[in-house]
Amino acid sequence: MVDYLNAVEVVVVDASGQARTVVATAAADDPNHDLWWAHTGGGGGNFGVVTRYWLRDPHATGNSPATWLPQPPAALLLAQYRWPWAQLDETSYTRIVANFTRWHEANSAPGSPERALFAVLSLNSVNTGDLGLTVQVDATAPNAAGLLRDFVAALGEGTSVAPVGNQRTLPWWDAFRYSSFADFGPGIGNRVKLKSSYLRKSYTPAQLATLYRWLSRAGYPGRAATVLLAGYGGRINSLRADERAIPQRDSVIKAQYSVRWIDPAEDELHLSWVRGLYRELFADTGGVPVPGDRHDGAYINYPDVDLADAAWNTSSTAWSTLYYKGNYPRLRQIKKRWDPQDRFHHALAVRPAE
Repeated sequence: MVDYLNAVEVVVVDASGQARTVVATAAADDPNHDLWWAHTGGGGGNFGVVTRYWLRDPHATGNSPATWLPQPPAALLLAQYRWPWAQLDETSYTRIVANFTRWHEANSAPGSPERALFAVLSLNSVNTGDLGLTVQVDATAPNAAGLLRDFVAALGEGTSVAPVGNQRTLPWWDAFRYSSFADFGPGIGNRVKLKSSYLRKSYTPAQLATLYRWLSRAGYPGRAATVLLAGYGGRINSLRADERAIPQRDSVIKAQYSVRWIDPAEDELHLSWVRGLYRELFADTGGVPVPGDRHDGAYINYPDVDLADAAWNTSSTAWSTLYYKGNYPRLRQIKKRWDPQDRFHHALAVRPAE
């Protein structure tokens, strides 16, 4: 959404402690432009209380609001597949995961015709569920059915395990309502721990082996422990890293490492699982996805206080760099201007410049 943010209304608190309402826009000559920029990925309770958003495609023309945002396709081709754990060994499991990430390496450029397809691979722990795939394709795109068929075939390349599942075409609104993409929330009453990473390239063989080892642990009883690999890129990667506050602009996968549970007495059990997986997965870079050739930090909308804890982040890369990279100094200056008393503060808040 941040790439379509045209303006934002924010209640801020000045140096005297007085609250006031400010409207900041994308217009380069707006004196409040920096506050708008900060909210294109750096908002998160850092600068004030947002009371209104205005959204518009930066490339939109004309005076009709109906043309200011991209129109959804008339219909979506939806598919859900799964590979049962009982039919997978480490070789076939890691090959499917590698195929998924490599397909996105090859097909995530802004102008790629494959951008009509969006997919999430659910790496469920053995007690959570099977290896699952959810796909949606713009049904109006040329050869939509062929695109889906070729994608699923690419995931199975080099394995003898065929997925089971189904597909159907629905009007866009019905597809959105009934797609499992609408069910990714944590659930009311759940205790949740989320971690994240951006992938510029596929996981290494050692990382794939780590994922398999932690997800296949029969002794871990968690029934809501999952690694979600979501396709990324397309038009997101058409902007420079500094054009918006969120800087990851050449990744091909956004990964979420998550666990949910109910009983507070089980906190240590489930936290240990997701923390252990994550630390081992990024063991070569201090237990966190340090921006580099293969990874590009973490996603701020899955806030993880462990990244600011030296016990879990043993790299020399600060949590702020993992989330904001080179945009953090500018965010700090904006924080100093718009929240000089640091009224809006939390564990991962932008710190005002000195």
